[in-house]
Order: sequence, then structure tokens, then C-alpha cells
Amino acid sequence: MRTFLPVLLFTPLLLTGCTSTPSPDSELQRLLNSVDQRLDIAQAVALNKWDSGQPVQDLSREVQIITNVQAQAVRFGVDPRRAAIFFGDQIEANKLLQYSALSKWHAVGSAPGTHRVDLAMHLRPQLDRLQRSLLSELAAFDRNRPEDCQRTVAQAIGQRANDPQRALALVRATAHLCAVQ
Repeated sequence: MRTFLPVLLFTPLLLTGCTSTPSPDSELQRLLNSVDQRLDIAQAVALNKWDSGQPVQDLSREVQIITNVQAQAVRFGVDPRRAAIFFGDQIEANKLLQYSALSKWHAVGSAPGTHRVDLAMHLRPQLDRLQRSLLSELAAFDRNRPEDCQRTVAQAIGQRANDPQRALALVRATAHLCAVQ
């Protein structure tokens, strides 16, 4: 019986850990994973814009995205203004990577010969799916925001981004993440 006594004393402590809410770090990591996935699409979008001669900035499309996000936000438990600011940051971060890619390609006179993915048929639907994930993860992050939010976000970005360009894009994508609502 004496050998089971310590186990019985610590069992409630162990079980408490199993039922606790997710840590702010895990909520942040899930959100950053989706932000990263959205940023991964930037080069494919830039290739489409290179091929079509379209500019990176497409204000009518940006307004359409923000309007759509605001309409969906409440369903996910996110304030529409918060969603608009957050997605504005996502758009700006993505454009940063697109401008960078286009600049590199202009400098050498051509874009890479990689496979092109259709913007309307494949990339936009992928961005729309990510939009729902990002709204859900933003809501979860806001419910469980880290105490020292800016430091936590900066550290998380520092741990995941080895490329300076990507780190800058992540910083831009999270510019207002810790803003008080």
C-alpha cells in the first residue's frame, strides 16, 4: 500500500494537466502555421502576376477579401474590425513577398520556369480555405492570448524563420496581432 500512496497523491495533479486549456504557445503556433501557409502561396501568386503583367496591388480584390472576412468574422467569434486589421496585415505580408520575388526576377530578366498554378481555379480557393482556418485560429488565440504577447510572438517568429525575407513577412503578418481590442 505504501508504494501506491505517492501515485494516489499525484494522480489528481497529473489528471489536471490533461484537462487544461491549450497553452497560448500552442494557439500561437497553430495560427503562425496558417500564416506561414498563406505566405507560401505568395510566390505562386507572383508568378501569375508576372505572366499576366498584373500589378501586385489589386485594391478591388483586397476590398473583396476584407469585406468577406468581416462578414465571416462573427461566425468565428472574432470582432469584424479585428478580422479586417488582421487580414489587412496578411495581405500586406503576402504583397511584400510578391514584390520581392518580382524584383529578383526583373533583375535577372526572367521568372523561374517552375510549374504555374492557376490563380482563379486553385490559388484563390486555397486562400479562401486558409481564411476560415485563420479566423478560427485567431479566435482561439484571442481567447488564450499570452501575457507578454509581443515578446512571445517575436520569439516564436525568431524560432521559425531562418530566411530574413520570411521573418520580415511574418513580422508584417503579425503586426497587429497583440493589439488590444
